[in-house]
Amino acid sequence: MARGERRRRAAPAEGARAVEREARVGSGRRDGRGGRARGAAGGAALAVVVLALALALSGRWVLAWYRAQRAVTLHSAPPALSSDSSSPAVAPDLFWGTYRPHVYFGMKTRSPKPLLTGLMWAQQGATPGTPKLRHTCEQGDGVGPYGWEFHDGLSFGRQHIQDGALRLTTEFVKRPGGQHGGDWSWRVTVEPQALGTSALPLVSLFFYVVTDGQEVLLPEVGAKGQLKFISGHTSELGDFRFTLLPPTNPGDTAPKYGSYNVFWSSNPGLPLLTEMVKSRLNSWFQHQPPGDSPERYLGLPRSLKWEDRGPNGQRQGQGQFLIQQVTLKIPFSMDLVFESSSAQAGGNQALGQLAGSLLTQALESHAEAFQERFEKTFHLKEKGLSPEEQTLGQVALSSLLGGIGYFYGQGLVLPDMGVEGSEQKVDPALFPPLPLFSGVPSRSFFPRGFLWDEGFHQLVVHRWDPHLTREVLGHWLGLLNADGWIGREQILGDEARARVPSEFLVQRAAHANPPTLLLPVAHMLKGGDPADLNFLRRAFPRLHAWFSWLHQSQAGPVPLSYRWRGRDPALPTLLNPKTLPSGLDDYPRASHPSATERHLDLRCWVALGARVLSQLAEKLGETEAAAELGPLAASLEAEESLDELHWAPDLGVFADFGNHTKAVQLKPRPPQGLVRVVGRPQPRLQYVDALGYITLFPFLLRLLDPNSPHLGPLLDVLADSRHLWSPFGLRSLAASSPFYGQRNSEHDPPYWRGAVWLNINYLALGALHHYGHLEGPHQTQAAKLHSELRANVIGNVWRQYQATGFLWEQYSDQDGHGMGCRPFHGWTTLVLLIMSEDY
Repeated sequence: MARGERRRRAAPAEGARAVEREARVGSGRRDGRGGRARGAAGGAALAVVVLALALALSGRWVLAWYRAQRAVTLHSAPPALSSDSSSPAVAPDLFWGTYRPHVYFGMKTRSPKPLLTGLMWAQQGATPGTPKLRHTCEQGDGVGPYGWEFHDGLSFGRQHIQDGALRLTTEFVKRPGGQHGGDWSWRVTVEPQALGTSALPLVSLFFYVVTDGQEVLLPEVGAKGQLKFISGHTSELGDFRFTLLPPTNPGDTAPKYGSYNVFWSSNPGLPLLTEMVKSRLNSWFQHQPPGDSPERYLGLPRSLKWEDRGPNGQRQGQGQFLIQQVTLKIPFSMDLVFESSSAQAGGNQALGQLAGSLLTQALESHAEAFQERFEKTFHLKEKGLSPEEQTLGQVALSSLLGGIGYFYGQGLVLPDMGVEGSEQKVDPALFPPLPLFSGVPSRSFFPRGFLWDEGFHQLVVHRWDPHLTREVLGHWLGLLNADGWIGREQILGDEARARVPSEFLVQRAAHANPPTLLLPVAHMLKGGDPADLNFLRRAFPRLHAWFSWLHQSQAGPVPLSYRWRGRDPALPTLLNPKTLPSGLDDYPRASHPSATERHLDLRCWVALGARVLSQLAEKLGETEAAAELGPLAASLEAEESLDELHWAPDLGVFADFGNHTKAVQLKPRPPQGLVRVVGRPQPRLQYVDALGYITLFPFLLRLLDPNSPHLGPLLDVLADSRHLWSPFGLRSLAASSPFYGQRNSEHDPPYWRGAVWLNINYLALGALHHYGHLEGPHQTQAAKLHSELRANVIGNVWRQYQATGFLWEQYSDQDGHGMGCRPFHGWTTLVLLIMSEDY
């Protein structure tokens, strides 16, 4: 289509040049009788030129408008999920959940205008002035370790949070019933971190409820700022009631004295809740249990006075924010109960309020059921893993499930104008408002959906709960635009947008991302679950459209080659321009970006996609698609083609190809700082010498025949400690590479230049397991390497978890210590499947 557009757009300009030539010839005639004719001809020529230019410009404008519209138009294929799939009528068990991963503890409904609940806390008197208020997960707030001990992704969870001298345990359990998602209860326990602590601190808990529109909240206040209960009504939840029970000693039912404060106002906007509460903690109160000395604490107003109320009640469409502060000495526990009127009427009332001893029993019953189901699913005890390693596996799964969020909003999209480096200026446009149900890589640093991360997340989730995976995949496929593109980072809603620098808010419709959602699709296809196959039948048109967009939009300079669009330009401050769409960010590519590049990893991803979708089309009886995809898959998996485009004989491995030189380095040049200096030899078209993860991609995605002459050299590189092997896992870039451990700029430390990443190590272990079970000359070597690498990876992740209490984004290849952000409960949770040997 692009070639046709260029031909159509060239025709008027060529006609204009012909008219101009004719005009020049005519104007050179010296016939006296032709003066008037020359004037007329010149006027006609000018008119034609103007008309041609106008047509060309209008054509460009129409094309630009058309592309811009398609970028923010939803795909026409039927959705993989029904429009009401998140409603309490269709999915009552999933309607309520811990779908706010960026806060330490909170729940919300799967709804565009949800009812939200959350927890804040502060240790009174620990620091001068206003106490540190804990609410949202932050990388540098000193809280931690924290994470879910148990979480089943559905109805139960138990989380531990360490905050200095405090240890908080947050638990929830849901009770089904009625037509609105059922009932649920929380328990929050606060204890000293160290046993035998003599000076027990005074702690304030803040329980809050937020509405996002015209929902009704009716609080009933008792003595001294204590809420008896909160009644409410929404169109989705019907009538409901919140009850915050008096505090007790942990494990006891006897009430414990607490001081109460309350605050009620318009919803200031979810990103501003913390600051609003901080600003209202401006009055001193006394906490004095009977017989004890008084202690001062900073509190919210004690009377239930509506603040910021308009003349007709609450502000139009703004919602309400209602928060109860409870202050007392640790240790203590508090229960919060949510009861749905329809669930109560449907039989839950006869079961008794889910609090106190009933809540204790329910929590213990769910914990026991979780552990039994976990072993039945992953077989870690059966495989001989230690109790501590089994605990690590449970934490990995639970923290991934506890990080699933529900987001709603509009993303910003920069349209694909069809020409890289086009000077045509276009503004980002808003994508239609859409929901996303998705895991997140990190609650503290990346609490939003990332496309290539999510495929790895769902490899774990699908083993545990296939229905959850179908929900997540269906939501991601719902983000498809008219061209078949999905944005690689989803920043939906005010809370998500508030945590992202403005320069990263816009997603570019020309940029792809590894199609890792096809990894769980392949697992679903292999498993043959009828529910999975029914889902894949509905999802197939969108999967096919997404793959077709990738295959066509990222096509390379020669047939069956591919190139990531969106590399950084060759700026003087960058050692090697990054390739963010690849997911491997600063992994070294050709030193001088150009349209001649051929990217090995992208070709392998497209080959995997063609294989999976070809198999799926055959399974579903999609004959037309199978006839298209089958030959493409065969061509991409043919080693002759792969060799021709990516085997580098001089390097003895597969590699990228492009305009490249190794003679680049960063050197100090005052006052600019570090700048890139290109020496000799000058760049030329050649294979890129950057031994590392990309080198292994034909092996990682199992595209090589077990008898391939290239399999042995790749295994040798993998196993060589001078290159990729380390005692802690495979390093991302060979220790022998000149880019190993190098900064990409003065302010950009190395990322994929040596560190050990769990997602690629998981792919490597899966490939080693695969080739270790296939007859061939390298079977024994692959099996041996699998055993050794598995032990290294599991051992290091466990040691770092034991030392820090966190799973990390990446690990040092030098000493194994955790690096990057933490907790990283995204693809690092693949350690569970590695322990289970489930690839």
